Amino acid sequence: MTSASLKDKRVRDLARLAKQHGVAGWHSMRKDQLIKALVRKARTGLPGEAAERVATGRPAPAAVEPAVDPEVARRIAEARTRLERAKSLATRPEPGRTNRPARDRMVLMVRGPHWLHAFWEVTPRSIARAQAALGQEWHAARPTLRVLQLENGLQASPSERVIREIPVHGGVKNWFIDVRDPLRCRVEIGYRTPTGRFHALARSNAVTTPAASQGDTLDAHWGDMVGDCERIYAMSGGFSPENSSPELQELFEERLRRPMGPPATKAVATDVEEGEVLPVDFQLEIDAEMIVYGATRPDAYVTLQGEPVKVQSDGTFRVRVEMPNKRQVLPIVASARDGSARQTVVVAVERNTKAMEPHGRDLGEW
Repeated sequence: MTSASLKDKRVRDLARLAKQHGVAGWHSMRKDQLIKALVRKARTGLPGEAAERVATGRPAPAAVEPAVDPEVARRIAEARTRLERAKSLATRPEPGRTNRPARDRMVLMVRGPHWLHAFWEVTPRSIARAQAALGQEWHAARPTLRVLQLENGLQASPSERVIREIPVHGGVKNWFIDVRDPLRCRVEIGYRTPTGRFHALARSNAVTTPAASQGDTLDAHWGDMVGDCERIYAMSGGFSPENSSPELQELFEERLRRPMGPPATKAVATDVEEGEVLPVDFQLEIDAEMIVYGATRPDAYVTLQGEPVKVQSDGTFRVRVEMPNKRQVLPIVASARDGSARQTVVVAVERNTKAMEPHGRDLGEW
């Protein structure tokens, strides 16, 4: 910056430059004083090129963006793709539903007294609708599975409350939910925002978990769906007229590639008179047994009908008892090892089995 380059400027422009560059007392200076002050400021505080820009009023050159490393760019793109996949709940349809159009659906199955199995299918179109509905909240929304406890026994009851929210991720369509106590509930899948807003994509059927004594074997083999399919289907409401779900039956039939449920009741052949029994070579044999279980002191001596019963380290015991077709009285006695105390409980149980006459049907009518 030189005096010659500033002499052609007006006093007003010189005062503006002096103000911009922090010249003290610029408002009371004459033109020659402003020129000397600006030249002095340029020599002490700015390099030559910057001083020239000040003198001429040229803008500073645009900053040049540093070159991005291709490897860094690739990693950033991969991270964005992983985040999008983790957030998207869109799924592929089941292989068995070739004749059915893709649609949103959700099924809840009971896999035992302490496990629920949630299955869902969501179309990409529903994900796009959720994104549009949530607007700016979509970026912070997270995929969430909600458990809704039903307050009464009605299948379509509005009396329900959220008792659990489970964060899930994309790329899956099955989730196992642990249950502590008997529960009647349904589940829904969707997106939850940090503000508490929830956008549901699909809701399931309602189910009731059984008591712990009714599902011991299922807990041990809950991964084998095919082996226990009939029982799982029944506990999930498949055979119940009130709680049956078309989606539940549809899913089981797709997975197993066969119809679900008992054979449909057919009309008896028209040439058979009412009350007539057709000869049939069809046998059904039934037997029964009972499980007696309880708890006492870990060091107690327990007997059932005089036979010793093994007591576990926590004081519990469990024994199977035959149930012949008659009435039984079963005394269970627990005694302290030193003989200082004794407790007796008597269980009376009766089995009354009646075999009905078999009826034949015309196979052509099935």
